[in-house]
Amino acid sequence: MNTIQTVRTGAAQRLAALAETALGGPLPVRLRAWDGSEAGPTEGPAVVVRSRRALRRLLWQPGELGLAQAYVTGEIDVDGDLAEGLRTMWTAARERGLHPPRLGLADLARATTTAALLGAAGPRPPAPASQARLRGGLHSKARDRAAISHHYDLSNDFYRLLLDETMAYSCGYWTGDEPDLTPADAQRAKLELICRKLALTPGARLLDIGCGWGSLTLYAAQRHKAQVTAVTLAREQAAHVREQVAERGLEDLVEVVCQDYRDITGGAYDAVATVEMGEHVGDAEYPAFAAALHRLVRPRGRVLVQQMSRGTKAPGGGAFIEAYIAPDMHMRPLGETVALLEEAGLEVRSTESLREHYVRTVAAWHRTLEDRWADFVRLVGEETARVWRLYLVGGALAFEERRMGVDQILSVRPAPGGDAGMPATPRDWYAGPDQR
Repeated sequence: MNTIQTVRTGAAQRLAALAETALGGPLPVRLRAWDGSEAGPTEGPAVVVRSRRALRRLLWQPGELGLAQAYVTGEIDVDGDLAEGLRTMWTAARERGLHPPRLGLADLARATTTAALLGAAGPRPPAPASQARLRGGLHSKARDRAAISHHYDLSNDFYRLLLDETMAYSCGYWTGDEPDLTPADAQRAKLELICRKLALTPGARLLDIGCGWGSLTLYAAQRHKAQVTAVTLAREQAAHVREQVAERGLEDLVEVVCQDYRDITGGAYDAVATVEMGEHVGDAEYPAFAAALHRLVRPRGRVLVQQMSRGTKAPGGGAFIEAYIAPDMHMRPLGETVALLEEAGLEVRSTESLREHYVRTVAAWHRTLEDRWADFVRLVGEETARVWRLYLVGGALAFEERRMGVDQILSVRPAPGGDAGMPATPRDWYAGPDQR
């Protein structure tokens, strides 16, 4: 591999030496410093360290979170394709065994000396304004409300700009590779698939936990004439759903409730759906969440959980996601979620992986972000726009490389005698006219 030869006193050369110690191997990407010096391979994207402040930030906050902070503030950038840069880093980590070693006192002293020589020593930089700041006990109701608000109450205008007309902020279901297949088509196909798996009929009572901007609620009420109770913690979302209910004349079919799932009373619903909300429940709290799903649905009623997962060894989420996107989120391998649902008394009848579908879904959101970058910056500021660029690019790559997954898990609450009321085969879920 060709490398750029730089003078020993160049900032990039000094930074490269520190980076190779931290990575436990040679630099997989080119490094360009604020003084114009470069080091590392000549091919591919370059990581640009725009200021000494970035180095100071990484000394105080080494690892993924420090890098993310430097990126969203513009102290570090990527010259070239961001996805290619992240893919190169992950490929090097996987194939060349790069990993952060345990840094000793000598390593820390060397880093501090280098920072001083480069004029980067100083007090800890404050965390970017876009970083979440939560207080209170983990997964207390107040903290969960704040965590949801941090992400979902960014503004309805932001999500209208990012999403398609369905306002579905979850993995779509891409039924083919036709060039005219749109993100909205994929979302409607997903909504129809959920309604079929839940066997919704006119008058059926559906509980939509974590309803988002109401894509499933509105679709189930309008298309299938279901009686829907929509639950969300986000006030912006609840306001949007109520507006859509009134606009579409669905007041007799939809009730919107802004509350915690732990406060839902009643039960005997014909069906319960929770689409990409279970990741926010927490590890210790998930058994109680699964028990609530069992309690809220009637015997022979169905529960559909669409939820992101991670591998047993591959990391999902991570410091950046938890600090900027989904504070306190927890993902687990699919098998562990299935076990928790069954321990609660539900019988899991089907699991369907949508992992590759999420690659396409997130890529579509990213294209919208880049195509309308100036609009997003005007709406939320450049720092928040950069947060979302990093989030979407990194998320698509995580699904592509199988570090994260997403699955639809269909379960049923059997009657006391064991009758599940399920069809002999799932052919009706996929048969019938094209729902796009």
